[in-house]
Amino acid sequence: MSGGLDAAPAAAIPQVREWTVNGVKREALVYLPPPPTPTGGAAKPAPVIFAFHGHGGTMRHAARSFALHEQWPEAIVVYPQGLNTVGQITDPEGKKSGWQPKVGSEGDRDLAFFDAMYASLCKDYAVDTKRVYSTGHSNGGGFTYLLWAARPKVFAAFGPVAAVPAMGNFPETAKPVIHVAARNDPLVKFAWQERTLKRVRRLNDCADGIPWSGDKRCTLYPSETAAPVVTYIHDGGHSYPAEASELIAKFFKEHALP
Repeated sequence: MSGGLDAAPAAAIPQVREWTVNGVKREALVYLPPPPTPTGGAAKPAPVIFAFHGHGGTMRHAARSFALHEQWPEAIVVYPQGLNTVGQITDPEGKKSGWQPKVGSEGDRDLAFFDAMYASLCKDYAVDTKRVYSTGHSNGGGFTYLLWAARPKVFAAFGPVAAVPAMGNFPETAKPVIHVAARNDPLVKFAWQERTLKRVRRLNDCADGIPWSGDKRCTLYPSETAAPVVTYIHDGGHSYPAEASELIAKFFKEHALP
């Protein structure tokens, strides 16, 4: 990990954080909440959102397209940068950036990267450890499902977009989740996502769907285990929908660990 941090920058001014994980330099773009005003006292513990780009993406592109730091400026929002990864659907030579698809693949480099990021955030900032979240698009959404399977105790809720978990890596712990899917997705087929959501609703012991009070475009599946599922199904393709971040931020704000 890089050395000590400067004081928190102004709102919406990101800093590039660096870590050395198993001998490899890793980076993330980090947005911090505004510093306390002179009369405001010490900083309140802040929620943390990890937001993972899709295959071939970058941390800067994710910050522009997700813009979760604008939806929840009081949160610490982290846009990590992936490494070259063999794609599960495209890029069989692994020339583009991405995330490990399964526990044990790529030497668990990205799980180790997450662990390093989270540990340093908790060390360097006032972090609300009951309000930590993960979201991501496509391969980044798949990694969000992987974090759900591999690190469930860390997170209060998840928000995968256009994604399914890799085979054999389905989560086993009920957790609140908002899943965004497109009926016309040519890459991560809608039928695959429907099957995933059926399993998620069964895992979370969900009832039949009703309109979600957070946004009438969404369907809420209430849960007997305090792990509701919300879905936003739209008619687009594989691209990240502009409205997704607003919905994901609303959902995250509703959920914290006990």
